[in-house]
Amino acid sequence: MLPDNPSIAIIGAGAMGCLFAARLAEQGARVTLVDVDRERLAAIGRDGVTLSDDNGARTLAVGASLAADLQPVDLLVLFTKGVHSAAAIKSVAHLADARPIALTLQNGIGNAELLAATFGGEQVLMGTAHVPADLTGPSSVMTHGFGHLDIGGFTPAAQPFAPSVAALLQSAGFDTHVASDINAAVWEKVAFNAALNASGMICQVPNAGLDNESGRRIAEKVVDETTAVAAAKGITIDRDRIVATVGSALREHAHHKASMLQDREHKRQTEIETINGAIAREGARLGVPTPVCDTLSDLVRIIELASRN
Repeated sequence: MLPDNPSIAIIGAGAMGCLFAARLAEQGARVTLVDVDRERLAAIGRDGVTLSDDNGARTLAVGASLAADLQPVDLLVLFTKGVHSAAAIKSVAHLADARPIALTLQNGIGNAELLAATFGGEQVLMGTAHVPADLTGPSSVMTHGFGHLDIGGFTPAAQPFAPSVAALLQSAGFDTHVASDINAAVWEKVAFNAALNASGMICQVPNAGLDNESGRRIAEKVVDETTAVAAAKGITIDRDRIVATVGSALREHAHHKASMLQDREHKRQTEIETINGAIAREGARLGVPTPVCDTLSDLVRIIELASRN
């Protein structure tokens, strides 16, 4: 259980990290953003985080720290890109002796396993965040519309931590649900991200650019492949619900740029290996064909290689 006034460290000061830090700080939580970008940390420490949402714009005071300077906390939230998870966890491994609750709401597959290796599976919560967020400056973030979270224990021993963490996130304005089968929720979110992110990155279009017959056909094929891979793992996910969520994102967040597209625009490495690439690898391991995920993954890799030359 979390104490009444928990100390929170959010690892990763990107759009999601800044959004969650600002919302939690607005409720009086003691929250610190942790990053490797000293300039961004300086801006956050000096100016706070400016949050723009359906309630308007306001600026919240949020702590900022390098990982090495971070003191023990009650709750650690990992919000880096999946490609940086291992390095980020290593940077805060000195906190493990204090046995914090460690939560990942990141995109993709494999992040909870990395947290468990350092903090212990009985301390790890995992989940999904259906929350659109975009950085609009070094210390400013914008979000609009829905914000739904699912969380649950990485192991049965961790499940009792979920209700108190869910209550904290609910108080910060996120519709939060404690899932009895969090693996299904995680795989549904992976299917959603895989359906839109890679295509948006490759075609260099926001969601609106995929809201057509071809874009939806590719998205549905990816959902079908992911559903089949999950089933082979013994995980049942709701194909029709995922397709409906994709449709809602295309309609309600037409101008949102997928994180992979934002990575391409800033010449950063994408999360393809923890999303479409991970689905394809699991499919190959289990004997489930994933031709669309294979192709999308390879196209993203080609683009990434070209951007480095």
